[in-house]
Amino acid sequence: MPQITIQYTTGAYWDKAMSSAIKVNLPSSAYEIAIAPSGLDKLGNYMSNLQLGKKVLLVSNSTVFEHYGERALSSLENAGFDVCRCILPDGEKYKNLDSLQKIYDTALENRVERSSTMVALGGGVIGDMTGFAAATWLRGIKFVQVPTSLLAMVDASVGGKTGVNHPQGKNLIGAFHQPQLVLIDPEVLKTLPERELRAGMAEVIKYGVIWDADLFAQMEKCENLDQMKYLMAPYSGGDQSLIDYILTRSCQAKADVVSKDEKEAGLRAILNYGHTVAHAVESLTGYSVVNHGEAVGIGMVAAGEIAAKLGMWKAQEVQRQNVLIEKAGLPTKLPAGLDIEEIIKSLQLDKKVKAGKVRFILPTRIGEVIITSEVPSDVIREVLQNM
Repeated sequence: MPQITIQYTTGAYWDKAMSSAIKVNLPSSAYEIAIAPSGLDKLGNYMSNLQLGKKVLLVSNSTVFEHYGERALSSLENAGFDVCRCILPDGEKYKNLDSLQKIYDTALENRVERSSTMVALGGGVIGDMTGFAAATWLRGIKFVQVPTSLLAMVDASVGGKTGVNHPQGKNLIGAFHQPQLVLIDPEVLKTLPERELRAGMAEVIKYGVIWDADLFAQMEKCENLDQMKYLMAPYSGGDQSLIDYILTRSCQAKADVVSKDEKEAGLRAILNYGHTVAHAVESLTGYSVVNHGEAVGIGMVAAGEIAAKLGMWKAQEVQRQNVLIEKAGLPTKLPAGLDIEEIIKSLQLDKKVKAGKVRFILPTRIGEVIITSEVPSDVIREVLQNM
């Protein structure tokens, strides 16, 4: 199991009793993931410490902005920032070039310059689009991630992957662009719909399978993983809440992997566990039947079954994974009506295809996976038909 280290940062706006910071060390840059209860109200102060320009473009969606937009704006303005906003519709189906154009138009209208900063306030969709807009506006400006969903907190906001969807594939248009800061306020999860909570748990389970066997084992001990009231309660290993434990372990796992492989030359591909089939399912259902986390749950089941058929994984561990996925309230079967041959065809459009072969991340035991392109089509077909 990888060693988990939490760094406490001294400074005017870092309080050891309130905040923990996980360092993401990269050759080109380094930044911190700050996990801070009530941190949203201190957003402006956190950003002041980063010596950014005064102009800020806040990007959010209508749902998140209604809950937290004014608090974020107030914090930024009280810290002396000149803030403009771009509020987009809520939903994966709006993660496209049309929405990106709206961000660019707002940036142009408000004279967002190279010294300016974009702030993403929302889930993974908003974070990905804002990051890509920042990467491409004036050939690249700085941005800050303020994730408001569990999925974004543990996965999408960390690592610098940004982009938008193409009608034929998820995230086919994108860039690597690292944030200056990821500010996670666990308290905003109190307004997160339970379906979105479950979606985030898919990524947490992923970290347990690919990297952190202790995290996986701890979740196995929990009675419930799909309701916030259980996640906010202390977990069996200590005084902190289960959600704090989950956030810390998951973000540390992501930071460890990204620090070793920023642009997915090798190791970082393991973060795509479950995503190969997931992206095909999302694309073929028009991003409207299952959300990303639900698709990842399905994709992990498929990957686990493929690994078992190839003799790489024990049946007992397949069962352990699938039980945990079900405990999180996630689907384990393909949506009705999907054509298996269309899924296999869609897999060929995945970003992970290399030399015409689909790369799968497959588990060998809880906490360890391998990357392989040697998965026969008939095995994929048989697993999908059984699902």
